[in-house]
Amino acid sequence: MINESLNYYEIGQRIRKYRKAYNMSQDELAEKVNISTTHLSHIETGNTKLSLSVLVKIAAALSVQTDELLYDTIDIGNTYRKKEILNILDTCSHSEQSIIMDIVKTTVSSLRKYGRN
Repeated sequence: MINESLNYYEIGQRIRKYRKAYNMSQDELAEKVNISTTHLSHIETGNTKLSLSVLVKIAAALSVQTDELLYDTIDIGNTYRKKEILNILDTCSHSEQSIIMDIVKTTVSSLRKYGRN
């Protein structure tokens, strides 16, 4: 059995990083999660433990998996870039999306062929 305690300070800091990456204020996130701004501030600084239900609500509000908040193994920038790409694709027509898909496939193939991944 693994005896690994949670580091609430680090969890809070990851929540803060995601919140800032999405240009969201503490007030905005607290409102989405239905907690006070003070409570969110205490969570982000590790001064209070957060409940499982609050963790799930925060993850949903930030469009991330709970694992991304619990563990420092996921690249925040990677998640943010994927979200940005999806937002751009949502503004494109079906034919534009098809062209973009072909471009992406060709680009990735070339990068891998020449070892630049």
